[in-house]
Amino acid sequence: MSEAEKLFKKLLDQVKIAAKFEYAASLLSWDQQTKMPTGGAEGRAEIYAVVKTEGFKRFTSDAVGEILEELAGMEEKLEIEKQALVQRISAIYQRSKTIPPDLFGAFSEAKSKGYSIWVEARKKSDFKLFKPALEKIIEFTRQFAELYGYEKNPYDALLPDYEPGLTTEDLRRIVSHLRRELVPLVRSLTEQPNKPDETLLQGHFPEDLQQQLSLQVLKAIGYDFNIGRLDTTAHPFTTSVGPDDVRVTTNFVVDKMAPALFATIHEGGHALYDQGKDPLVKWLYLDVGYSHGVHESQSRMWENMVGRSFPFWKFFYSRLQNILSHFKNIALEDFYRAINTVKPSPIRIYADEVTYNLHIMLRFEIEEALLRGEIEVEDLPELWNAKMHEYLGIVPENDAKGVLQDVHWSEGYFGYFPSYMLGNLYAAQLFAAAKRKIANLEEEIAKGNLNILLKWLRAKVHRFGLTREAPDLLREVTGKGPTPEPWLDYVKEKFSNIYCVS
Repeated sequence: MSEAEKLFKKLLDQVKIAAKFEYAASLLSWDQQTKMPTGGAEGRAEIYAVVKTEGFKRFTSDAVGEILEELAGMEEKLEIEKQALVQRISAIYQRSKTIPPDLFGAFSEAKSKGYSIWVEARKKSDFKLFKPALEKIIEFTRQFAELYGYEKNPYDALLPDYEPGLTTEDLRRIVSHLRRELVPLVRSLTEQPNKPDETLLQGHFPEDLQQQLSLQVLKAIGYDFNIGRLDTTAHPFTTSVGPDDVRVTTNFVVDKMAPALFATIHEGGHALYDQGKDPLVKWLYLDVGYSHGVHESQSRMWENMVGRSFPFWKFFYSRLQNILSHFKNIALEDFYRAINTVKPSPIRIYADEVTYNLHIMLRFEIEEALLRGEIEVEDLPELWNAKMHEYLGIVPENDAKGVLQDVHWSEGYFGYFPSYMLGNLYAAQLFAAAKRKIANLEEEIAKGNLNILLKWLRAKVHRFGLTREAPDLLREVTGKGPTPEPWLDYVKEKFSNIYCVS
């Protein structure tokens, strides 16, 4: 074994120790959001903060730094994927070292407490209950931005946690381009007389039957229940609580079938990515994709380009009908059009494919203004409603359906929302490449052979997506860097057909 290989093994051993604490913290968080009694929130926050901070300390230890120093200049003696992993670990290490452990611990505790307060505030639809906790979280976030450092915009300091190499100006250009295309497209579709009948999706759908449906759809897309499980929560999420334990959650709405079903497919897409990682990266600290946009591309691809496609429902519709008798007399074509209704709505996670990015633009602009100090927390409900009216032409009826709808701010995820928009764009680009590379892909999906797509994604995206920046990964897989054109082409073609627009 070469000296470089020995040092690489030592590095992985150190990272593995830190990762054990990180996975334990993820388990504590999963339990808090699924099983924990509400009275346990205060104590859980303290426990979570200690475990999380201990992992942070282990990762940012001098031992890790010394190994990275010794490896510097020797990476070329390693295999290419190991080189990429060393570079990834080094980047996270240098960034993490700027944060004092006591500040990291205090922030972790504030986020854990903030989540429980957010759940209660959303339940009561009262933003004032959440306001003090959110103010504290934003205060911490601004401190982190200053410690990370930036030239022009504090938002730039947060983006490397989610989209390395991307700047606020990059996002503004993407938003501007999409807005020009989307606003007239939404107007055109919603003014069409031949609209889908979305009322077909309404009725009474008991949770136990929706649970059966969710389990079946996860099995259909290839989710491995030997290393995963499905639970319910206030806001659906996916988390890894071990190198081979990837859990998904959903949320059931008894008078509507679509929300839980598509949330389940969405989270299943995330889980497929995590379940498909190469063993080399399973113990990497901060168990996330290098680009959250790439991670989101998998959830958005399975939810929309597969899960809302006609080929998928040619295969799966009879299974849905066997579980939910409501759909026995509803034609497949009518069902397909109904699940692809374009209609501005207040809730992001239930938004259709065309209006979804408008929700992300709204959040991005609010987050940036908050970080720059141009607005304060107390301004959020009024500003949120004003932007909802500007972008979508609607005003939420209450805080729960407005400013309190998303879990992300309670967990300190400022800078994350743009990844959803990028995920849509990356998904279309990758899916177009898959259709070029896999013969008769849509016909295979219609037969229920979804594994053919999963195997391609495992080889091209899942395996080492953790160690590659999005532009490099996309160029390698699709032949081009990131571009919104495949997504715009996709939605224009799909929805022109559904809405019979010539």
